[in-house]
Amino acid sequence: MAEKMSESATSKNGVLGKKIKLENGYDSYGLTKEAVVVLTRLPDCKISTLRPPTPQQFYSEDESPSSSESDMQWEPEGDSSDSDFSLSNNKLNAVKPTKTDAAAQAGPSTSTIRTANDETTPVIISSAFAHCSHETRNVRPDLPEEEVKVDMMVLARKRQMRWQRGKIIEIIRKEDGRLKYKVCFEEKGKSLVSGHHIAFDHTPKLEQLYVGARVVVRSQDNKFKFCPGILAELPSRKNRLRFLVFIDDHTPVYVGLPMLHLVCRPLDNVLEDLPDGPHACFIKHYLKHWPYPHLTQYKVGQVFNAELNEVQERCEVQVVDCSLIQVVFQNTQQREWIHRGSLRLEHMTRFLKMKEEEENMDSDSE
Repeated sequence: MAEKMSESATSKNGVLGKKIKLENGYDSYGLTKEAVVVLTRLPDCKISTLRPPTPQQFYSEDESPSSSESDMQWEPEGDSSDSDFSLSNNKLNAVKPTKTDAAAQAGPSTSTIRTANDETTPVIISSAFAHCSHETRNVRPDLPEEEVKVDMMVLARKRQMRWQRGKIIEIIRKEDGRLKYKVCFEEKGKSLVSGHHIAFDHTPKLEQLYVGARVVVRSQDNKFKFCPGILAELPSRKNRLRFLVFIDDHTPVYVGLPMLHLVCRPLDNVLEDLPDGPHACFIKHYLKHWPYPHLTQYKVGQVFNAELNEVQERCEVQVVDCSLIQVVFQNTQQREWIHRGSLRLEHMTRFLKMKEEEENMDSDSE
């Protein structure tokens, strides 16, 4: 009976397998099935959806490699989860974009201008700078003012671009009610200054900081020298968790929290504390458009014109670091860090002029 059942099964399937010995002593044949591959032509639209994503598809409109946070020249330190992407061994490792708040969901706007050699290049991009509201905070937090008292160590203005550590030895109230602080500097000398010309000696708390805050930054070359500036960026993935400060001499610098000091009694309008000139105009424009700053797009090796000593000179991009570029001027070989939205850049000046003309045309048509 077993042999008949086996033969019957074999005849139906048509394929014999290896002969095996069963535990009950009967011989039988194992059965195998033939694999049959059926090829079916898929529509082109179906094929395109099954292809692996290209690098551009890894990013949303706000987070494409061509956007303002594109920094392929550096390799992030530590956990790459803090960056939109990391560059290692010349391979781009995409990180899934996080959800943004309502402000950051606005799509970027890109403008193109025609260069002198008749090349049309997208050089300006304006997109939401950060992903969370606390990264774009540009209003002074409603926190109690810290006390300023006699015998307190502070950083005080000695000259326009040089602040030094000293001790408050006297607080004087003027007839109009204003307070003046007499400071005795550690490196000789005394000075009578206003509240917006002294800064706290200790490191501020993160919740005290905001874009537009008046700060003082310790010099990296001289630990006894401090320079005044405007806080321009709070830590985010786009700047590798650093603070960007525009020094009053128009020098941009990325720093960590320990390098920052808050001005004790800043003016309501920080622009009043800046000397009139191109830098004050730039700060006004920057704060007006934050958190959608206008940034030029450059690649390493690109050559263009930038202002040096009030004259447009040819320079070449050496490094791109988040919102900054380091350039070397061809005639003098001088190296400088320049913000990608600086009015020193020929492309940015041309873009703003073009934008102003368009706004004037729109207003005339109304």
